[in-house]
Amino acid sequence: MKKLTLLGGLTAAEFLRDYWHKKPLLIRQAIPDFKPLLSRDELFNMVKSEDVESRLITHVKREWNMDSGPFEQLPPLKQKDWTLLVQGVNLHDEAVDALMREFSFIPDARLDDLMISYATETGGVGAHFDSYDVFLLQAHGHRRWRIGAQTDLTLVDGMPLKILKNFKPEEEFILAPGDMLYLPPQYAHEGVAMDECMTYSIGFRAPSYQELGEAFLESMIDSIDLPGRYADPDLKPAKHSAEISTTMLSRITAELNKVRFTQEDIALFVGEYLSEPKAQIYFDAPEENLTRAKFLQNAKKNGIKLSLKSQMLHRSNYIFINGTSFEVGDEDLSILTELANARQLSGTIIASASADVIDAFHTWHKDGWLRLG
Repeated sequence: MKKLTLLGGLTAAEFLRDYWHKKPLLIRQAIPDFKPLLSRDELFNMVKSEDVESRLITHVKREWNMDSGPFEQLPPLKQKDWTLLVQGVNLHDEAVDALMREFSFIPDARLDDLMISYATETGGVGAHFDSYDVFLLQAHGHRRWRIGAQTDLTLVDGMPLKILKNFKPEEEFILAPGDMLYLPPQYAHEGVAMDECMTYSIGFRAPSYQELGEAFLESMIDSIDLPGRYADPDLKPAKHSAEISTTMLSRITAELNKVRFTQEDIALFVGEYLSEPKAQIYFDAPEENLTRAKFLQNAKKNGIKLSLKSQMLHRSNYIFINGTSFEVGDEDLSILTELANARQLSGTIIASASADVIDAFHTWHKDGWLRLG
């Protein structure tokens, strides 16, 4: 297997075996001579938009404050100790999305987004831990990281941020542009900007089982089929009128126990759940509403690409895209899984697609889910 500069010369398999979920890894020059993909002005302009999730964190006189975007104006650049966090930058910029896809040795179903943290000197968000794995790539300037494997994850009460009460760092690193630090879940860390800096955080989804369970049961409401109505033809006179009888409870229990969920039910839920766009994501329809014939002609010539905002997954003969699912035959499966994995298709491949697949592509184009190459 290929050794990756991104992982300090490790193969993906070695990294997953020895570090993933287990221990930190500092990688000097993971991307040699790395330069920011967005300028400071471009990033500041991005957070003026309603469909970009952003937060401003300031630390003044030992007081932490956090505000949510959009932001028309930010603190002065000469003011120390403030941080701008911009979530999901990969949804809005091709180059940032391409960088995030460099981490595709982790399945798309786990990959969440790329966040950019801009900070003035001494800016940071305090000592904290994340519930998910994260790669911290330094893009500009220098940031000092202090990290520790503590088990005490008690938080300071009454704070707008989740700040550790008893942070006990064990190691310290200063990252320069191109350096990267991997941290497993719940590993305590604190990053402080030593000068004006930008850090790119590649984060991964780790939903709680409680969250999954609640969403799954909600999704299965329409599939539950329990015919009939409660009846008790052998009812006996009640000794205690307010008591729920054992007979009643047993009959209802027997009926509810008929509800069964198959692995296929769960697979459909997982695919739709993990491909569902986040609440603030909106798709832009194309400027020109092409007929099917015009769309096909253009697609054969230039190919197609998924929108940066689209999430497409697959499992067996099921395809999932942006929270929807459908089952396809073997003849259509290969082309759709190719689109899901590569996120683009050449015109040559499109020329071989069935009429049903072309219909789907045309609809997705009108909805803004994919665009012409």
